[in-house]
Amino acid sequence: MLTLVDKPLIQYTIEEAKASNLEEIIIITGAGKSAIKNHFKEAYELELLLKEKGKKDMLRLVQEISEFVNYTFAKQAKPLGLGHAVLCAKKLVGDEPFAVFLGDDIIDSKVPAMKQLLGAFKETHSSILAIQRVPKKTAHLYGIIKGEKVGDKLYKVSDLVEKPKKNPPSNLAIIGRYILTPGIFTALERTKPGKGGEIQLTDAIKRLLKTEDVYAYEFEGERFDAGDKTGFIKAKITLALKRPEIKRELKRFLRGLKL
Repeated sequence: MLTLVDKPLIQYTIEEAKASNLEEIIIITGAGKSAIKNHFKEAYELELLLKEKGKKDMLRLVQEISEFVNYTFAKQAKPLGLGHAVLCAKKLVGDEPFAVFLGDDIIDSKVPAMKQLLGAFKETHSSILAIQRVPKKTAHLYGIIKGEKVGDKLYKVSDLVEKPKKNPPSNLAIIGRYILTPGIFTALERTKPGKGGEIQLTDAIKRLLKTEDVYAYEFEGERFDAGDKTGFIKAKITLALKRPEIKRELKRFLRGLKL
């Protein structure tokens, strides 16, 4: 719920989903995260107040939040890892492929990153991971794939390693966008918890490789890790510079900094 320029991080994710023509959203929240659920409810009293004050831009923003898509919420009672969070959505997802967004990965791109993945999914009909090239010296911070290039930006995955301590199989890092087949739920249920008792999604995808093809797509766009202080600030500056109402003053301020 941290505000990035003028709206919370999670809303950027929802807007990307909508721009990718996804209409059913499941939001996995931890215990006591009612603020997220409230953010996406219809706010009649607030809308009426904004109408009365003539604040059309704010009114449009509030209305869009509740009208974007259909929302369902699932609770992750304990923080047992990303894999466990995905598993919490099993009953709601059912027996069909689904997309996964990590809300702290903000991707600025002409074509939404998830829409790019969906285009590749139409070709492969298999699970697809969003990937990005990173310096090998930082590979230990990511899940890294090993794969064969089978298209312009498409790779067939043969292995993946979560945060390799040394000798990473490539410099292709998994970023927080996935399209997964329902087979991932069986893989997650069979994946043993790792460090800290967490179930890692990367470990489950590695298990899925034994029974299904998995692909990775090198998306176009700039990714910001908003869970990192520096990444959050970079995202805020980059996105703010795209807002016509504040771009000029922000540029003037940045040019005047003595660095």
